[in-house]
Amino acid sequence: MVVEFGMGTDLQGQDYTKAAVRALKDALWHNSLTVAPAFGVDREKMQVEVTVAVTKPDEVDQSQVLAVLPYGQSTCNVVEGGLEVASPDGQRVTVVANAAAVVYLDLEEQKV
Repeated sequence: MVVEFGMGTDLQGQDYTKAAVRALKDALWHNSLTVAPAFGVDREKMQVEVTVAVTKPDEVDQSQVLAVLPYGQSTCNVVEGGLEVASPDGQRVTVVANAAAVVYLDLEEQKV
């Protein structure tokens, strides 16, 4: 039903989870999902599939990413991607994460 994309960064802390959370928030804050109620479906029945890309997937706490979602049944898949931008002195990196949130509704259950 819906696909949204976002980008998030952690400029100083090199925190991959923080960048991933910000990326998902960026994706979600582009709109207000009214599609479920428009079809007479409770928002809690929405299925939200989140994919996050960062250079170090093992460093993302998926539970913190999913905590961003206000409702629905959700899954999170963290994959290799994103970007790291080195500081001028080479001591730190800015972490850049990309996120996609895909919303599905099972309309076969509903009498539309």
